Amino acid sequence: MPHVYPFRPLQYSRGMGDVSTLIAPPYDVLDAEGKARLVAKDPRNIVGADLPHVPAKHLGPPEAYAKAAALVGGWVSEGTLSRTERPTIFAYRQTFDWNGKKTDRCGMICTLDVHPFGKRPGGGILPHEQTFSGPKEDRLALMKATKCQLSPIFGLHADEAGRASGLVRRVMASRKADMHAKSDDGVTHEVWRIEDEPTIAEYRRALEGEDVFIADGHHRYNTALNYVAWLESQGAVPADHPARRCMFVMVGMSDPGLVIGPTHRVLGGMKDYTFDAFIGAAGQHLRFEPIAGDLAALERAVHDVKGMGENRVGLYDMATKRCMIAVPAKADPLAATFADKPRAWRTLDVALIQHLIVEQICQPKLNGGQPVTWAFPHTIAEVLEIAKGKETGSGGGAGFAQLAVIVRPTPLQAVKEICLAGELMPQKSTFFLPKLATGLVLNPLA
Repeated sequence: MPHVYPFRPLQYSRGMGDVSTLIAPPYDVLDAEGKARLVAKDPRNIVGADLPHVPAKHLGPPEAYAKAAALVGGWVSEGTLSRTERPTIFAYRQTFDWNGKKTDRCGMICTLDVHPFGKRPGGGILPHEQTFSGPKEDRLALMKATKCQLSPIFGLHADEAGRASGLVRRVMASRKADMHAKSDDGVTHEVWRIEDEPTIAEYRRALEGEDVFIADGHHRYNTALNYVAWLESQGAVPADHPARRCMFVMVGMSDPGLVIGPTHRVLGGMKDYTFDAFIGAAGQHLRFEPIAGDLAALERAVHDVKGMGENRVGLYDMATKRCMIAVPAKADPLAATFADKPRAWRTLDVALIQHLIVEQICQPKLNGGQPVTWAFPHTIAEVLEIAKGKETGSGGGAGFAQLAVIVRPTPLQAVKEICLAGELMPQKSTFFLPKLATGLVLNPLA
Protein backbone atom coordinates (compact mmCIF):
# COMPACT_ATOMS: atom_id res chain seq x y z
CA MET A 1 0.00 0.00 0.00
CA PRO A 2 1.20 3.56 -0.59
CA HIS A 3 2.56 5.05 2.62
CA VAL A 4 -0.02 6.22 5.18
CA TYR A 5 0.39 9.76 6.52
CA PRO A 6 -1.29 11.88 9.19
CA PHE A 7 -2.16 15.37 7.97
CA ARG A 8 -3.38 18.76 9.15
CA PRO A 9 -6.83 19.23 7.61
CA LEU A 10 -9.24 22.12 7.72
CA GLN A 11 -12.31 21.42 9.87
CA TYR A 12 -15.48 23.17 10.89
CA SER A 13 -15.94 24.08 14.57
CA ARG A 14 -12.29 23.22 15.29
CA GLY A 15 -13.17 19.57 14.79
CA MET A 16 -15.54 19.47 17.78
CA GLY A 17 -19.25 19.00 18.37
CA ASP A 18 -22.24 18.80 16.03
CA VAL A 19 -21.67 19.81 12.39
CA SER A 20 -24.90 18.40 10.95
CA THR A 21 -25.85 21.61 9.12
CA LEU A 22 -22.40 21.96 7.54
CA ILE A 23 -21.80 18.58 5.87
CA ALA A 24 -23.12 17.34 2.52
CA PRO A 25 -23.27 14.16 0.44
CA PRO A 26 -20.69 13.79 -2.35
CA TYR A 27 -21.21 16.24 -5.21
CA ASP A 28 -22.22 13.58 -7.73
CA VAL A 29 -25.43 12.55 -5.95
CA LEU A 30 -26.85 16.07 -5.63
CA ASP A 31 -29.04 18.14 -7.92
CA ALA A 32 -29.83 21.88 -7.74
CA GLU A 33 -32.77 21.30 -5.38
CA GLY A 34 -30.66 19.22 -3.00
CA LYS A 35 -27.93 21.85 -2.98
CA ALA A 36 -30.47 24.60 -2.22
CA ARG A 37 -31.85 22.63 0.75
CA LEU A 38 -28.39 22.32 2.28
CA VAL A 39 -27.49 25.99 1.76
CA ALA A 40 -30.85 27.00 3.29
CA LYS A 41 -29.86 25.16 6.48
CA ASP A 42 -26.59 27.06 6.72
CA PRO A 43 -24.94 29.27 4.06
CA ARG A 44 -21.57 27.94 5.25
CA ASN A 45 -22.49 24.37 4.23
CA ILE A 46 -19.61 22.78 2.30
CA VAL A 47 -21.88 22.15 -0.69
CA GLY A 48 -21.51 25.81 -1.69
CA ALA A 49 -17.84 25.16 -2.46
CA ASP A 50 -17.93 21.48 -3.44
CA LEU A 51 -20.76 21.84 -5.98
CA PRO A 52 -20.13 25.23 -7.58
CA HIS A 53 -22.36 24.49 -10.58
CA VAL A 54 -25.10 21.94 -11.33
CA PRO A 55 -24.96 19.36 -12.78
CA ALA A 56 -21.27 18.62 -12.18
CA LYS A 57 -21.07 16.30 -15.17
CA HIS A 58 -19.07 18.77 -17.26
CA LEU A 59 -16.81 21.80 -16.93
CA GLY A 60 -18.65 24.82 -15.58
CA PRO A 61 -18.08 28.56 -16.04
CA PRO A 62 -14.82 29.98 -14.55
CA GLU A 63 -16.73 32.28 -12.21
CA ALA A 64 -18.31 29.26 -10.48
CA TYR A 65 -14.90 27.94 -9.42
CA ALA A 66 -13.70 31.41 -8.45
CA LYS A 67 -16.74 31.73 -6.17
CA ALA A 68 -15.97 28.36 -4.58
CA ALA A 69 -12.40 29.47 -3.88
CA ALA A 70 -13.66 32.71 -2.36
CA LEU A 71 -16.02 30.79 -0.09
CA VAL A 72 -13.28 28.50 1.22
CA GLY A 73 -10.88 31.41 1.65
CA GLY A 74 -13.50 33.46 3.46
CA TRP A 75 -14.39 30.61 5.81
CA VAL A 76 -10.72 30.22 6.71
CA SER A 77 -10.25 33.96 7.23
CA GLU A 78 -13.27 34.28 9.54
CA GLY A 79 -12.45 31.11 11.50
CA THR A 80 -15.35 28.98 10.25
CA LEU A 81 -12.68 26.54 9.02
CA SER A 82 -9.44 26.04 10.94
CA ARG A 83 -6.47 23.69 10.61
CA THR A 84 -5.58 21.11 13.21
CA GLU A 85 -2.45 21.99 15.17
CA ARG A 86 -0.84 18.55 14.88
CA PRO A 87 -0.67 15.91 12.12
CA THR A 88 -3.65 13.66 12.67
CA ILE A 89 -5.53 10.64 11.37
CA PHE A 90 -9.22 10.18 12.18
CA ALA A 91 -11.34 7.14 13.02
CA TYR A 92 -14.67 7.49 11.21
CA ARG A 93 -17.88 5.60 11.94
CA GLN A 94 -21.13 5.72 9.99
CA THR A 95 -24.22 4.24 11.62
CA PHE A 96 -27.21 3.49 9.39
CA ASP A 97 -30.21 1.23 8.85
CA TRP A 98 -29.80 -1.61 6.38
CA ASN A 99 -32.48 -4.23 5.74
CA GLY A 100 -34.23 -3.26 8.94
CA LYS A 101 -31.16 -3.49 11.21
CA LYS A 102 -28.82 -0.89 12.71
CA THR A 103 -25.43 -1.25 11.03
CA ASP A 104 -22.14 0.61 11.32
CA ARG A 105 -19.20 0.89 8.94
CA CYS A 106 -15.84 1.92 10.38
CA GLY A 107 -12.72 3.25 8.70
CA MET A 108 -9.80 5.63 9.00
CA ILE A 109 -9.33 9.06 7.40
CA CYS A 110 -5.70 9.54 6.39
CA THR A 111 -3.62 10.58 3.40
CA LEU A 112 -1.80 8.27 1.00
CA ASP A 113 0.90 8.82 -1.58
CA VAL A 114 -0.53 9.77 -4.98
CA HIS A 115 0.60 7.06 -7.40
CA PRO A 116 -0.69 6.20 -10.88
CA PHE A 117 -3.27 3.42 -10.97
CA GLY A 118 -1.92 -0.12 -11.10
CA LYS A 119 -0.20 -2.83 -9.11
CA ARG A 120 3.21 -2.00 -7.69
CA PRO A 121 5.63 -3.51 -5.14
CA GLY A 122 4.26 -3.06 -1.64
CA GLY A 123 0.72 -2.46 -2.88
CA GLY A 124 -0.89 -0.31 -5.55
CA ILE A 125 -4.00 1.78 -6.05
CA LEU A 126 -6.48 -0.14 -8.17
CA PRO A 127 -9.59 1.27 -9.86
CA HIS A 128 -12.64 -0.83 -10.58
CA GLU A 129 -14.76 1.44 -12.80
CA GLN A 130 -14.36 3.39 -16.00
CA THR A 131 -14.73 7.17 -15.70
CA PHE A 132 -16.20 10.07 -17.69
CA SER A 133 -14.13 13.02 -18.94
CA GLY A 134 -16.63 15.76 -17.97
CA PRO A 135 -16.58 15.26 -14.17
CA LYS A 136 -12.77 15.08 -14.18
CA GLU A 137 -12.58 18.47 -15.92
CA ASP A 138 -15.00 19.91 -13.36
CA ARG A 139 -13.12 18.52 -10.36
CA LEU A 140 -9.73 19.66 -11.69
CA ALA A 141 -10.98 23.21 -12.21
CA LEU A 142 -12.34 23.19 -8.66
CA MET A 143 -9.07 21.88 -7.20
CA LYS A 144 -7.02 24.46 -9.09
CA ALA A 145 -9.24 27.25 -7.79
CA THR A 146 -9.54 26.17 -4.14
CA LYS A 147 -6.11 24.51 -3.78
CA CYS A 148 -7.90 22.01 -1.61
CA GLN A 149 -9.22 18.46 -1.70
CA LEU A 150 -12.75 19.00 -0.44
CA SER A 151 -13.86 15.39 -0.05
CA PRO A 152 -12.12 12.06 0.62
CA ILE A 153 -11.71 9.07 -1.67
CA PHE A 154 -13.36 5.87 -0.40
CA GLY A 155 -10.70 3.13 -0.40
CA LEU A 156 -10.94 -0.55 0.47
CA HIS A 157 -8.17 -2.91 1.56
CA ALA A 158 -8.23 -6.65 2.25
CA ASP A 159 -7.40 -6.52 6.01
CA GLU A 160 -7.88 -10.28 6.15
CA ALA A 161 -6.42 -10.52 9.66
CA GLY A 162 -8.61 -7.64 10.85
CA ARG A 163 -5.68 -5.68 12.36
CA ALA A 164 -6.67 -2.30 10.93
CA SER A 165 -10.38 -2.72 11.64
CA GLY A 166 -9.61 -3.87 15.18
CA LEU A 167 -7.48 -0.80 15.85
CA VAL A 168 -10.17 1.54 14.52
CA ARG A 169 -12.85 -0.01 16.68
CA ARG A 170 -10.63 0.04 19.79
CA VAL A 171 -10.23 3.78 19.41
CA MET A 172 -13.99 4.19 19.07
CA ALA A 173 -14.66 2.10 22.16
CA SER A 174 -12.18 4.10 24.25
CA ARG A 175 -13.99 7.46 24.31
CA LYS A 176 -16.71 9.61 22.81
CA ALA A 177 -16.34 10.99 19.30
CA ASP A 178 -14.83 14.46 18.95
CA MET A 179 -17.14 15.48 16.09
CA HIS A 180 -20.51 14.15 15.00
CA ALA A 181 -23.27 14.86 12.51
CA LYS A 182 -26.50 13.42 11.18
CA SER A 183 -27.13 13.69 7.45
CA ASP A 184 -30.48 14.00 5.72
CA ASP A 185 -30.49 10.29 4.82
CA GLY A 186 -30.55 9.41 8.54
CA VAL A 187 -26.89 8.34 8.72
CA THR A 188 -24.94 9.27 11.87
CA HIS A 189 -21.31 10.30 11.28
CA GLU A 190 -18.75 10.25 14.12
CA VAL A 191 -15.08 11.24 14.02
CA TRP A 192 -12.27 10.61 16.53
CA ARG A 193 -8.93 12.47 16.32
CA ILE A 194 -5.80 10.30 16.61
CA GLU A 195 -2.60 12.28 17.15
CA ASP A 196 -0.32 9.92 19.10
CA GLU A 197 2.48 8.48 17.00
CA PRO A 198 2.34 4.90 18.41
CA THR A 199 -1.28 4.46 17.28
CA ILE A 200 -0.55 6.06 13.89
CA ALA A 201 2.47 3.77 13.46
CA GLU A 202 0.40 0.70 14.41
CA TYR A 203 -2.23 1.60 11.83
CA ARG A 204 0.46 2.17 9.20
CA ARG A 205 1.93 -1.29 9.89
CA ALA A 206 -1.52 -2.89 9.65
CA LEU A 207 -1.85 -1.66 6.06
CA GLU A 208 1.67 -2.53 4.86
CA GLY A 209 1.73 -4.45 1.58
CA GLU A 210 -2.00 -4.12 0.92
CA ASP A 211 -3.55 -2.91 -2.31
CA VAL A 212 -6.03 -0.04 -2.22
CA PHE A 213 -9.24 -0.72 -4.14
CA ILE A 214 -11.10 2.48 -4.93
CA ALA A 215 -14.72 1.97 -3.92
CA ASP A 216 -15.94 5.49 -4.68
CA GLY A 217 -14.19 8.57 -5.98
CA HIS A 218 -12.55 7.42 -9.22
CA HIS A 219 -13.05 10.84 -10.82
CA ARG A 220 -11.62 12.58 -7.76
CA TYR A 221 -8.56 10.33 -7.59
CA ASN A 222 -7.95 10.93 -11.29
CA THR A 223 -8.19 14.61 -10.42
CA ALA A 224 -5.46 14.22 -7.78
CA LEU A 225 -3.21 12.67 -10.44
CA ASN A 226 -4.08 15.38 -12.96
CA TYR A 227 -3.48 18.13 -10.41
CA VAL A 228 0.06 16.89 -9.70
CA ALA A 229 0.72 16.68 -13.45
CA TRP A 230 -0.56 20.25 -13.86
CA LEU A 231 1.66 21.49 -11.02
CA GLU A 232 4.65 19.72 -12.59
CA SER A 233 3.92 21.49 -15.88
CA GLN A 234 4.39 24.78 -13.99
CA GLY A 235 7.75 23.80 -12.49
CA ALA A 236 9.39 21.50 -9.96
CA VAL A 237 7.08 19.93 -7.34
CA PRO A 238 8.94 18.76 -4.19
CA ALA A 239 8.50 15.20 -3.00
CA ASP A 240 6.82 16.45 0.19
CA HIS A 241 4.40 18.81 -1.57
CA PRO A 242 0.89 18.39 -0.06
CA ALA A 243 -0.59 17.63 -3.49
CA ARG A 244 1.48 14.43 -3.61
CA ARG A 245 -0.77 13.03 -0.90
CA CYS A 246 -4.48 12.31 -1.27
CA MET A 247 -7.11 12.08 1.46
CA PHE A 248 -8.81 8.70 1.80
CA VAL A 249 -11.25 6.95 4.06
CA MET A 250 -9.81 3.43 4.31
CA VAL A 251 -12.20 0.57 5.16
CA GLY A 252 -11.30 -3.10 5.52
CA MET A 253 -13.15 -5.48 3.20
CA SER A 254 -13.99 -7.65 6.19
CA ASP A 255 -15.84 -4.81 7.93
CA PRO A 256 -19.36 -6.05 8.72
CA GLY A 257 -20.88 -2.71 7.71
CA LEU A 258 -19.52 -2.79 4.15
CA VAL A 259 -22.68 -2.68 2.01
CA ILE A 260 -23.11 -2.43 -1.76
CA GLY A 261 -26.42 -1.20 -3.16
CA PRO A 262 -27.70 -1.32 -6.76
CA THR A 263 -27.20 1.26 -9.49
CA HIS A 264 -30.10 0.90 -11.89
CA ARG A 265 -30.08 2.23 -15.45
CA VAL A 266 -32.61 4.40 -17.23
CA LEU A 267 -32.12 4.58 -21.00
CA GLY A 268 -33.49 7.26 -23.31
CA GLY A 269 -33.02 9.19 -26.51
CA MET A 270 -33.73 6.22 -28.81
CA LYS A 271 -35.56 7.47 -31.90
CA ASP A 272 -37.06 4.09 -32.92
CA TYR A 273 -37.77 2.72 -29.45
CA THR A 274 -40.95 1.04 -28.32
CA PHE A 275 -41.03 -1.85 -25.89
CA ASP A 276 -42.31 -4.20 -28.57
CA ALA A 277 -39.58 -3.02 -30.94
CA PHE A 278 -36.99 -3.69 -28.23
CA ILE A 279 -38.31 -7.20 -27.58
CA GLY A 280 -38.27 -7.93 -31.31
CA ALA A 281 -34.73 -6.59 -31.73
CA ALA A 282 -33.53 -8.60 -28.73
CA GLY A 283 -34.92 -11.90 -29.94
CA GLN A 284 -31.62 -13.72 -30.51
CA HIS A 285 -29.91 -12.18 -27.47
CA LEU A 286 -32.43 -12.35 -24.61
CA ARG A 287 -35.33 -14.37 -23.33
CA PHE A 288 -38.13 -12.76 -21.33
CA GLU A 289 -40.45 -13.56 -18.45
CA PRO A 290 -43.41 -11.17 -17.88
CA ILE A 291 -43.86 -9.91 -14.31
CA ALA A 292 -47.22 -8.74 -12.99
CA GLY A 293 -47.27 -5.57 -10.94
CA ASP A 294 -45.34 -2.34 -10.64
CA LEU A 295 -41.65 -1.39 -10.42
CA ALA A 296 -41.42 -2.52 -6.79
CA ALA A 297 -42.74 -5.94 -7.80
CA LEU A 298 -40.19 -6.06 -10.60
CA GLU A 299 -37.33 -5.27 -8.20
CA ARG A 300 -38.47 -8.09 -5.89
CA ALA A 301 -38.63 -10.47 -8.83
CA VAL A 302 -35.09 -9.64 -9.95
CA HIS A 303 -33.87 -10.77 -6.52
CA ASP A 304 -36.23 -13.70 -6.02
CA VAL A 305 -36.84 -15.37 -9.38
CA LYS A 306 -35.32 -18.84 -9.56
CA GLY A 307 -34.14 -21.04 -12.40
CA MET A 308 -33.26 -18.26 -14.83
CA GLY A 309 -29.45 -18.47 -14.68
CA GLU A 310 -26.75 -16.41 -13.02
CA ASN A 311 -27.55 -13.21 -14.96
CA ARG A 312 -30.88 -11.45 -14.90
CA VAL A 313 -32.16 -7.87 -15.02
CA GLY A 314 -35.59 -6.28 -14.82
CA LEU A 315 -36.99 -4.21 -17.69
CA TYR A 316 -39.65 -1.55 -17.19
CA ASP A 317 -41.18 0.28 -20.12
CA MET A 318 -41.97 3.87 -19.19
CA ALA A 319 -44.77 4.26 -21.77
CA THR A 320 -46.76 1.08 -21.10
CA LYS A 321 -45.55 0.28 -17.55
CA ARG A 322 -44.97 -3.34 -18.61
CA CYS A 323 -42.44 -5.36 -16.58
CA MET A 324 -40.20 -8.17 -17.75
CA ILE A 325 -37.29 -10.20 -16.43
CA ALA A 326 -34.62 -10.55 -19.13
CA VAL A 327 -31.84 -13.14 -19.16
CA PRO A 328 -29.21 -13.89 -21.81
CA ALA A 329 -30.30 -16.44 -24.37
CA LYS A 330 -26.99 -18.27 -23.86
CA ALA A 331 -24.52 -18.51 -20.99
CA ASP A 332 -21.58 -16.10 -20.98
CA PRO A 333 -22.81 -14.19 -24.05
CA LEU A 334 -19.85 -11.76 -24.05
CA ALA A 335 -17.26 -14.57 -24.31
CA ALA A 336 -16.76 -14.19 -28.06
CA THR A 337 -16.59 -10.38 -28.03
CA PHE A 338 -14.45 -10.08 -24.90
CA ALA A 339 -12.42 -13.29 -24.84
CA ASP A 340 -9.52 -11.42 -23.21
CA LYS A 341 -11.61 -10.41 -20.20
CA PRO A 342 -11.99 -12.63 -17.10
CA ARG A 343 -15.28 -14.45 -16.73
CA ALA A 344 -16.05 -12.48 -13.56
CA TRP A 345 -16.07 -9.33 -15.73
CA ARG A 346 -18.02 -10.84 -18.65
CA THR A 347 -20.83 -12.07 -16.39
CA LEU A 348 -21.44 -8.84 -14.51
CA ASP A 349 -25.04 -7.76 -14.99
CA VAL A 350 -23.83 -4.19 -15.61
CA ALA A 351 -21.40 -5.39 -18.32
CA LEU A 352 -24.23 -7.24 -20.05
CA ILE A 353 -26.40 -4.13 -19.94
CA GLN A 354 -23.72 -1.98 -21.56
CA HIS A 355 -22.20 -4.39 -24.05
CA LEU A 356 -25.19 -6.60 -24.91
CA ILE A 357 -28.39 -4.64 -24.32
CA VAL A 358 -27.13 -1.18 -25.27
CA GLU A 359 -24.33 -1.84 -27.77
CA GLN A 360 -25.82 -4.86 -29.57
CA ILE A 361 -29.55 -4.07 -29.36
CA CYS A 362 -30.45 -0.47 -28.51
CA GLN A 363 -27.84 1.51 -30.40
CA PRO A 364 -27.69 -0.39 -33.71
CA LYS A 365 -31.33 -1.45 -33.96
CA LEU A 366 -33.32 1.28 -32.19
CA ASN A 367 -31.18 4.41 -32.52
CA GLY A 368 -29.50 4.31 -35.91
CA GLY A 369 -26.12 3.45 -34.43
CA GLN A 370 -26.07 6.58 -32.27
CA PRO A 371 -25.24 6.59 -28.53
CA VAL A 372 -28.02 6.03 -26.02
CA THR A 373 -28.54 8.51 -23.16
CA TRP A 374 -28.16 7.13 -19.62
CA ALA A 375 -29.24 7.92 -16.08
CA PHE A 376 -28.01 5.98 -13.05
CA PRO A 377 -30.58 5.99 -10.19
CA HIS A 378 -30.01 3.95 -7.06
CA THR A 379 -33.58 3.46 -5.86
CA ILE A 380 -36.95 2.62 -7.34
CA ALA A 381 -38.23 5.96 -6.01
CA GLU A 382 -35.58 7.77 -8.04
CA VAL A 383 -36.43 5.72 -11.15
CA LEU A 384 -40.01 6.92 -10.77
CA GLU A 385 -38.87 10.54 -10.40
CA ILE A 386 -36.90 10.24 -13.64
CA ALA A 387 -39.95 8.63 -15.28
CA LYS A 388 -41.88 11.81 -14.41
CA GLY A 389 -39.30 13.90 -16.28
CA LYS A 390 -37.34 15.12 -13.27
CA GLU A 391 -33.61 15.80 -13.44
CA THR A 392 -32.04 14.12 -10.39
CA GLY A 393 -28.45 13.84 -9.21
CA SER A 394 -28.29 10.64 -11.26
CA GLY A 395 -29.53 12.17 -14.52
CA GLY A 396 -32.86 12.43 -16.28
CA GLY A 397 -34.90 15.38 -17.52
CA ALA A 398 -38.10 16.12 -19.41
CA GLY A 399 -38.94 13.68 -22.19
CA PHE A 400 -35.89 11.53 -21.52
CA ALA A 401 -36.89 8.21 -19.95
CA GLN A 402 -37.87 5.26 -22.15
CA LEU A 403 -36.59 2.04 -20.57
CA ALA A 404 -35.53 1.31 -16.97
CA VAL A 405 -33.17 -1.59 -16.30
CA ILE A 406 -33.35 -2.84 -12.71
CA VAL A 407 -30.28 -4.64 -11.33
CA ARG A 408 -29.00 -6.43 -8.26
CA PRO A 409 -25.93 -5.06 -6.42
CA THR A 410 -22.54 -6.06 -7.80
CA PRO A 411 -20.93 -8.62 -5.42
CA LEU A 412 -17.91 -7.43 -3.43
CA GLN A 413 -15.94 -10.53 -4.44
CA ALA A 414 -16.39 -9.62 -8.10
CA VAL A 415 -15.01 -6.14 -7.41
CA LYS A 416 -11.91 -7.66 -5.81
CA GLU A 417 -11.35 -10.23 -8.57
CA ILE A 418 -11.71 -7.68 -11.35
CA CYS A 419 -9.42 -5.14 -9.66
CA LEU A 420 -6.72 -7.75 -9.13
CA ALA A 421 -7.03 -8.80 -12.78
CA GLY A 422 -6.31 -5.20 -13.78
CA GLU A 423 -9.70 -4.75 -15.42
CA LEU A 424 -12.26 -1.96 -15.18
CA MET A 425 -15.98 -2.42 -14.73
CA PRO A 426 -18.45 -0.28 -16.69
CA GLN A 427 -19.26 3.11 -15.22
CA LYS A 428 -21.51 3.13 -12.16
CA SER A 429 -21.09 -0.59 -11.44
CA THR A 430 -21.16 -0.21 -7.66
CA PHE A 431 -22.90 1.93 -5.07
CA PHE A 432 -21.32 1.57 -1.65
CA LEU A 433 -23.74 2.55 1.11
CA PRO A 434 -23.80 4.91 2.84
CA LYS A 435 -21.96 7.69 1.03
CA LEU A 436 -19.08 9.36 2.85
CA ALA A 437 -19.85 12.83 4.17
CA THR A 438 -18.17 15.84 2.59
CA GLY A 439 -17.13 18.55 5.04
CA LEU A 440 -15.85 16.57 8.02
CA VAL A 441 -12.25 17.14 6.92
CA LEU A 442 -10.75 19.13 4.03
CA ASN A 443 -7.22 18.54 2.77
CA PRO A 444 -5.31 21.76 1.92
CA LEU A 445 -2.94 21.35 -1.04
CA ALA A 446 -1.07 24.67 -0.92
